[in-house]
Amino acid sequence: MLELLSEHACFGGTQRFFRHQSSAIGLPMRFSVFIPPHRDGARLPALFYLAGLTCTEETFMTKAGAQRHAAEHGIVLIAPDTSPRGANVPGEADAWDFGVGAGFYLDATEQPWATHYRMESYLHELRALVLDHSPVDGARVGIFGHSMGGHGALTLALRRPDLFRTVSAFAPIAAPMRCPWGRKAFTGYLGADESKWTAHDASALMAASRTPFPDGILIDQGLADKFLAEQLYPEAFEEACAQAAQPLTLRRHAGYDHGYYFIATFVADHLAWHAARL
Repeated sequence: MLELLSEHACFGGTQRFFRHQSSAIGLPMRFSVFIPPHRDGARLPALFYLAGLTCTEETFMTKAGAQRHAAEHGIVLIAPDTSPRGANVPGEADAWDFGVGAGFYLDATEQPWATHYRMESYLHELRALVLDHSPVDGARVGIFGHSMGGHGALTLALRRPDLFRTVSAFAPIAAPMRCPWGRKAFTGYLGADESKWTAHDASALMAASRTPFPDGILIDQGLADKFLAEQLYPEAFEEACAQAAQPLTLRRHAGYDHGYYFIATFVADHLAWHAARL
């Protein structure tokens, strides 16, 4: 059952925040939905947005300024939380880049994380829930995200292109097997066997594919991003796309960092890009 936590008029549409009991997670989860203005009975395209480390279901909706553009294009926006809350796993709140706020959009296989840290399964559960309770056309659903959420958007889309027709990202963790954030998360959630990690690494998944998204993939990356060299590796994903004959628009922007001023600058481009393909 959905519990409506709050509701706000926004650009002629409605911004809502919900809580529900998740069967995938085994705990209550929160998410947010923006419904643009639309005629009765209409079925609209939708975009899932996956946020980055430490964020919640509120971050994108309050910081990105995306609702104005979603209203113009008639797109539903959905933003889940970034991890389970209240799992009470020992040590889950000890670090900002692992555990609470850092679920990495995968299903953990290692205990004690495997019981509740099942964010990939949760995203599929949430997709079905949104289709049941919102005016969304299930054949026109895309996904995008930022940083850890960019990793999640790319990997979930590559793993299930039947569910997500379009994908884009802001400063994604594009090759997590190569970077400290990814190696820490994968070791903790998936174990030490690195052969199990490739199924959740966007560059590895793309390298093993063949033109999975013929209409292209859009990525924006700031060149003043302090995490660019050590954590993000867009060049690895670019190389994998070339190998896979995957059309990629990778835009590099001088002066822009990793935060929401960067996202707010280019979010209109992403909404328009998805709208043209959905």
